[in-house]
Amino acid sequence: MLYADVIVDISHEAIDRTFQYQIPEDLKGQIEIGSQVNIPFGRGNSVRTGYVIGLSDKTEYDTSKIKSILSVCTEGVAVESRLLSLALWIKEHYGSTMINAIQTVMPVRKTVKADVTRYVALKTDDIDGCEYRYLKKNAKAKLRLIRALAKEKIIPMSRVTGELGVSYQTIHSMEDEGTVLVTEDSRYRDVTPENVKCTGDNGSDVQLSEEQQSIVDEFVNDCDEGVRRTYLLHGVTGSGKTEVYVRCIQKVIQQHKQAIVLIPEIALTYQTIRYFVRYFGDRVTFVNSRLSSGEKYDQFERARKGDVDVVIGPRSALFTPFENLGLIIMDEEHEGSYKSDNPPKYHAREVAIERACREGASVILGSATPSMESYKRALSGEFRLWTMKKRAEDRPLARTSIVDLREELRRGNRSIISDELSYDIADRLGKGEQVMLFINKRGYNSFVSCRSCGEAVKCPHCDVAMTRHAAGDKNGILMCHYCGYSMAEPSSCPACGSRLIGGYGVGTEKVEQEIHRLFPEARTLRMDRDTTSKKNSHQHIVEKFGRGEADILIGTQMIVKGHDFANVTLVGILLADLTLFNGDYRSGERTFDLLTQAAGRAGRGNIPGKVIIQTYKPDNYVIKAAAAQDYEMFYETEAAYRSFMRYPPEWNMMVIMAVGAEEEQLANIMDRMYSLIREKYMQTGHLSVIGPSEPAISRIKDMYRRVLYIKHQDYMVLVKIRDCIEQWFKESGEAGVSVFFDFNPMNMY
Repeated sequence: MLYADVIVDISHEAIDRTFQYQIPEDLKGQIEIGSQVNIPFGRGNSVRTGYVIGLSDKTEYDTSKIKSILSVCTEGVAVESRLLSLALWIKEHYGSTMINAIQTVMPVRKTVKADVTRYVALKTDDIDGCEYRYLKKNAKAKLRLIRALAKEKIIPMSRVTGELGVSYQTIHSMEDEGTVLVTEDSRYRDVTPENVKCTGDNGSDVQLSEEQQSIVDEFVNDCDEGVRRTYLLHGVTGSGKTEVYVRCIQKVIQQHKQAIVLIPEIALTYQTIRYFVRYFGDRVTFVNSRLSSGEKYDQFERARKGDVDVVIGPRSALFTPFENLGLIIMDEEHEGSYKSDNPPKYHAREVAIERACREGASVILGSATPSMESYKRALSGEFRLWTMKKRAEDRPLARTSIVDLREELRRGNRSIISDELSYDIADRLGKGEQVMLFINKRGYNSFVSCRSCGEAVKCPHCDVAMTRHAAGDKNGILMCHYCGYSMAEPSSCPACGSRLIGGYGVGTEKVEQEIHRLFPEARTLRMDRDTTSKKNSHQHIVEKFGRGEADILIGTQMIVKGHDFANVTLVGILLADLTLFNGDYRSGERTFDLLTQAAGRAGRGNIPGKVIIQTYKPDNYVIKAAAAQDYEMFYETEAAYRSFMRYPPEWNMMVIMAVGAEEEQLANIMDRMYSLIREKYMQTGHLSVIGPSEPAISRIKDMYRRVLYIKHQDYMVLVKIRDCIEQWFKESGEAGVSVFFDFNPMNMY
C-alpha cells in the first residue's frame, strides 16, 4: 500500500501540518511530489484541495482510519504544485528536511490582515429631511457629517473621525437610521516610492549599441523559435547590461509571460526599481526583507493574480508565484549573497536554472566579473556566452593607478590615505566632482601580514591565509580552518624577517574620521551596515549623494555594486588586500570582483574617471588583473590555481558541519564519520577528505562546532556521500547533535 503526506493549507504557519492519505490503485503512477489532489477533509468529509509533499509505503496510523485520495487535479498544474516539486529538488540536491525546503520556496505565505480602507457614504436621498431632524435634536456631529456628505457623497472613515470629529458610535447610529452606509475597500499595500513612480518617460529614446542590439536580436529570435536556454552576459562595467535586460523582458511580456529580476543587495532596489518603472510602470514591483509581512504577501499575491509582469528582489524573489514565468535574470550573478546561509544551503543560480527548465523559461546571468563556475560552463558551451567589451556611448574605462603601501610606509606616511589619493581628492573637491572611497568590509584583524614585504602568513597545506585568533595581550594563534593546522602568531615575518607584522584591518568610521582631518570642508556620507539598518536608509543615502548633497561617499561592498553616479570621477580602494588573504580559497576571486566593480563606478558620466588601488601586494595577479579590468587574464591564472589545489569549480567540495553541546561526543561522532567515508568511498578514486577540524568560530551559545571538507570531481559522488551520512546518522540515534551540509561553499567555516 502506498500513502501520501498532504498539506491542505499552504501557509507559513500550517506548512508542517501534514495529513496522511491512502493512494488508490487507480491513481498510482499519477501522484508525485507536488501533485494537487482532491481529498475528503473534516468530520463531514467535505472535499478540499491539498498538495502532496511526501510518499511512503509505511504509516504510523491505524490503516482502517486512513481515508483515500479522491482524485488528481488535472485542469493544469498550479504554481504551488510546481514550487513544491522544486522544493523536493532542493531537498535532494542540497540536503535538508522537506519542511525546510517548502518554507524556502514559499517564504511569505503568512496569514496577514488585508489593507482595508473604510468609507462613509450617503445612503438617503432625503438630505433636507435629515438635516432638519438633526437640527431639531441638536445632533451637531450628525449634522456636520450629513452636510459634508451632501457635498462629497463618500468620505474616508479616517477623515470622518478625525477632521469632522464624528465618533464611531454616532456613525453606527446613522447607519441604523438608514442615513449613511459604511463600505470597505481592500487594496494591495503599495511599496513603490512615490518619487520613482511612472512619470511618462518610458525610455524609448535609449538607443542600443551594436553589441547590445546583437544580443537582444538573438534573444528575440530564440523566443520566436521556442528556444529556452541559459545565457551568460559578460559586459564590462557601464556597458549597459540593464538596458539589455529591459529589452529581453519586453519580448517575454509580448508573449504574455512574466519575468523575475534578481539583485544581490537590498541597496540596489531603489535604483533598479526606478529604472524598470520607466518601462513597465505599475506592472513592476519588488520584494525584500525590509518589507513587512503584509507588504511581501501583497506583492506575491499581485504576481499570482497576474497584476504585475516583473518582480525585482534578492534571492527569495526567485520563488515569486508567477503562473507563466518566461525569464529569470540574475544581475551581478557572481555575488556570494545568492548562496543561502541557512539550510537548505541552495545557490540561487542553480535553482533558477532548474525552475526555468521545469517551466519553459530562459535565464540570463549578468556580470562584469562572472563567477568561475558560470564562466567555465559558458566556455564549455553549456551556457550561451554573450560579451560586451565597450561602455555605453563609447565612454572609456577609468584610468587605474596602483599605490604600493610599503613605499608609503617607507616615506613616513602612516595615514590610511596615500599621498596620491590625497592629492586627487583635493583636486576633485576643487572641481566640484564627487569621490567614492571603498573599504572591503568594516574591518577586523582576521589575518596577519607583513607591512614590509606584503606577505600574509599562509597554511603550508592549503595555500590559504591562516586566520588569527586573539589571545589577550599576547600574540594570538594562527589556524587554517580547512585542515586544522595551527601555529603561534610570529613576532617577525617568516618571509623577510621584518618585525612590521601584525593584524590587518580598519573600519569605515576610522576612514571618515581621517577624511575629516585631511579635508575638514568636505561633506561626507557613510554607507555600511550601521548606517543602513533602517527601512529605506539605502535609498535616502543614494538619493542624497545622487543630488550632490555630499562630496565623498565612504562605504563597504554595498557602494560598489551597480550604483551609477555620473559625477563620480575618482574611486579610492583603500585596502585592496583585506579580502585577498581572508583564509578562503575564493579570496582571489572575491577580491578581483570587488576591485573591478569598484573601478567601474568611476567615469560613468561625461568626465573620464580615475581609480586608485592601495595595496601591499602590487605584483599579485589579482591586483594586476583588476587594475587592467581584464577578466580573461584573471580567469586563466585562477583556474590553474583551483585545478592544482582541487578547489571548485575544477573540483566539487562538500562541507559537513556537526553541532552539539558535548565537545567529546561531537569529536567522537566526527571521527567515526571520517572513518566511514574513507572506508566506503576512498575506492572511488580522487576523493579528498580533510579534517575533522574546528571552524573559524568553534563554539556559539555553548554549542560546539566541527567540520569535515570532502572534495571530488563528480558532484553526484558527494550527494551519495551526503545520503550515506544522513542515513548513518539517523540510524546511530545520536541525541543532541545536528548535522548540516554545504556544497561548494561561498564562505569560510
